[in-house]
Amino acid sequence: MPHHTPLIATIVAGLVIAFIMGALAHRLKVSPVAGYLFGGVLIGPFTPGFVADGNLAAELAELGVILLMFGVGLHFSLKDLLSVRKIAVPGALVQIGVATALGMALGHFMGWSLPAGLIFGLALSVASTVVLLRALQARNLLDTERGRIAVGWLIVEDLAMVMALVLLPTFAKLLSGDGAAGSDIAAAAGLTVLKVAGFVVFMLVVGKRVIPSLLHWAAHTGSRELFRLAVLATALGVAFGAAFVFEVSFALGAFFAGMILGETQLSRRAAEETLPLRDAFAVLFFVSVGMLFDPSVLIEQPGPLIATVAIIIFGKSIAAFAIVRAFGHPTQTALAVSASLAQIGEFSFILAGLGTTLGILPDEARDLILAGAILSIMANPLIFSLVAGRTSDSSRLAAPVSAEPGTGQSKPAQGHVVLVGYGRVGRLVAKAMKGGNRTMTIVEEQPDLAHEAKKAGFEVVVGNAAVPEIMDLDGIARASRLLSAIPEGFEAGGIAHRARALNSGLTIIARAHSDDEVTDLEKQGADHVVMGEREIARKMLALAGSA
Repeated sequence: MPHHTPLIATIVAGLVIAFIMGALAHRLKVSPVAGYLFGGVLIGPFTPGFVADGNLAAELAELGVILLMFGVGLHFSLKDLLSVRKIAVPGALVQIGVATALGMALGHFMGWSLPAGLIFGLALSVASTVVLLRALQARNLLDTERGRIAVGWLIVEDLAMVMALVLLPTFAKLLSGDGAAGSDIAAAAGLTVLKVAGFVVFMLVVGKRVIPSLLHWAAHTGSRELFRLAVLATALGVAFGAAFVFEVSFALGAFFAGMILGETQLSRRAAEETLPLRDAFAVLFFVSVGMLFDPSVLIEQPGPLIATVAIIIFGKSIAAFAIVRAFGHPTQTALAVSASLAQIGEFSFILAGLGTTLGILPDEARDLILAGAILSIMANPLIFSLVAGRTSDSSRLAAPVSAEPGTGQSKPAQGHVVLVGYGRVGRLVAKAMKGGNRTMTIVEEQPDLAHEAKKAGFEVVVGNAAVPEIMDLDGIARASRLLSAIPEGFEAGGIAHRARALNSGLTIIARAHSDDEVTDLEKQGADHVVMGEREIARKMLALAGSA
């Protein structure tokens, strides 16, 4: 058996080091993203020990970008995208212009040529897809107005970078006097616009018919394996086809594939089937970024590096904030959008690599771009927390309380119930408990299910019930009962453990699918555990006995 297996070694090393460093970061109450990035530094070429294959890691990371954008597209519709065009298009273009001008100014100070400064500035102007989406998802902002603005902004940035990558070789020929002229640049730009327009029309006319039909057929076969393969084939196939035929980015192709599928009833199931792969490859993206970081740049170029990071974090953010506010949006929306854009990523690396290959961008500029990317990505979770605060749209009413006369103090509402999960079981429980004297808060992590619960008239907290901030919002400390209707028994055990620590008098009822889950839930503090299989067997025996 061959032992020289760089692909397997890269995947194994990336996932293992990411888990170790991510767990350490979680233990230190730091964003796991910082752990993934530091893990990449450890297996990169600039630190001693094992060195993973950087080219393979970058390609695996590209898969993560494709799957992540496909997942985002599932929650989007063309109507959502068009609803933010009036701010996303001018906002992104103006922000790109501001960041590029600041980059060119720094390049002039460093003594670089004007074209080098232009590429450097463009590389600093475009945000990372993965980081932006992770930031929005972590705060449940993806399905809000500010989330739609940020994603629309990102799409415009991607299109602008596609245009820049197409024009760059022609631009280089023009500079070298190799026969290129301004008409060549205009022709290349026009052809790119036609290709992008052709791709959009193709997806709206052909894709809108073929993709849903394919997924419906796979679903009707009754095979989960075939359906899962159909979803992955659609996401990866459309992304690759879009890049190969229409020369648009992988991310843009995957986004449109997800958006077309998102308008069907299979969107939720498709999102669930791709979630594990999306998470795994997104982690590999951060590891691959960490592998690019050369720590020596911190010592050799501290001044230019500080200026580069300042442009990324402050220059872009201030420009974005001013633009969003100028269009009349509230400060909270402007803060969320500007904070999510305060980093750079995959397109920046591609621009830097192409600029260096063409002989326009000096090596030191490329090193500053890479260092600025990793430092801004590491800082982004903290920036988001400091600048935007608790910007997550929990989409909820105030926790039910009643005031004691004349005291101004609040006391627990009598019979308050917290229900975790609004899936098949949770929906039935909520419907049965609706009305009466008790009040109820539903905690649901999936935005579409949370939206259904709100439409049904329930008070909803959108988020993971295991997160302390979400527990503060759902009023667990004031509740009399906690009902966990989620199918993951061990995850419910963690929720029960934290809830018990906050409220010792709480009655906890949970569901399980195995004896091990029952044992764990009881150990974690659940008072009653309902095992579905046992209850079904009891009912069947009762019916058989009465027949």
